[in-house]
Formats: sequence, C-alpha cells, structure tokens
Amino acid sequence: MNHGRRTDVSPSQQGGGDWRDSAARYALLPLRIFLGVTFVYAGLDKLTDSAFMKDGGAGSVGDMMRAVRDSSALPALVDLALKNPPGFGYAIALGELAVGVGVLLGLLTRLAALGGALISLSLWLTVSWASDPYYYGNDLPYMFCWVPLVLAGAPLWSLDAMIGNRRRRGAY
Repeated sequence: MNHGRRTDVSPSQQGGGDWRDSAARYALLPLRIFLGVTFVYAGLDKLTDSAFMKDGGAGSVGDMMRAVRDSSALPALVDLALKNPPGFGYAIALGELAVGVGVLLGLLTRLAALGGALISLSLWLTVSWASDPYYYGNDLPYMFCWVPLVLAGAPLWSLDAMIGNRRRRGAY
C-alpha cells in the first residue's frame, strides 16, 4: 500500500516529504556521532595513558593481553600482539582514532566503518570473548553497530557527500 506518496521520485524531489522521510534520511547520523566520538575518545584515552602503552605493569596492554590469552577465541592473535605489546597498543589506539575521525567527518566513511568493525571484531575475539553471558561484553554490539555504516556510508553532513556532489556537478 502506498499511502498517497509517490514512489517513483525521492522525497527531495517531492518537495521535502513528511517527518518519516526526514527521520529516515537522518537515521544514521546519531550512530555516526556516537561511534565516532566513542572511538576518538578510546584512541586518545589509550594514547594519553602512560600505563597502557607498556609491556607490563598495572593497566598495561601487555598485562591485559597476557590475562586474556588463554580465554580468547584466537590465542594466536593474542600471541601476535604479545610480540610487541606497546606496538600493538599504538596500532589499536591510532586505528581507533583514524576510524573515529573518519566517521565523524564522513570521509571514506565505509572504509572507516569497516575498520571500526574489524577492530571491534578483533577485540571481541580476544579481550571480551570470555564475557559470560556474551552480551556483557561490549565489543560484539559495537561490531554490529558498524555494519549499517559499512553498508550505507554517510550520505548526509559528510565530506563523502560533499565530494560526491561536486563530482556530479563536474566542479571537482
């Protein structure tokens, strides 16, 4: 059933559409802001925490990886991280920062969201794998939160949209 709306043109071509059309267009924006801010914060928090970027000691990435090694789904991935815990810590922190900034700016949004999903997946398979019940671990829901942004990108209020509009107009 159509409910009196034309389906052969977009809401912007119809002259705006109703509130449901606006809500649908902006539906991913809160998710983008939440994930972007969260990942920027997580990256900066790790980079500014002097204890985290160490091989050992309270709060260090090395001790955290050693603590989860035997309970993780992929101990080989933890072993790889344990070859250079500070390097792994910097890689995760800089990856989170790049993902967060990319998603907030809407620059290469699908690629940034894929990076966020992969970071969340790797953390779920290592750090939060042993959470029981599984929904107590936050990395799995984060992974699935990235999926809509991988699929849809950032069609509004983004550098991706601005670049796309310029290309379509031939001004790029």
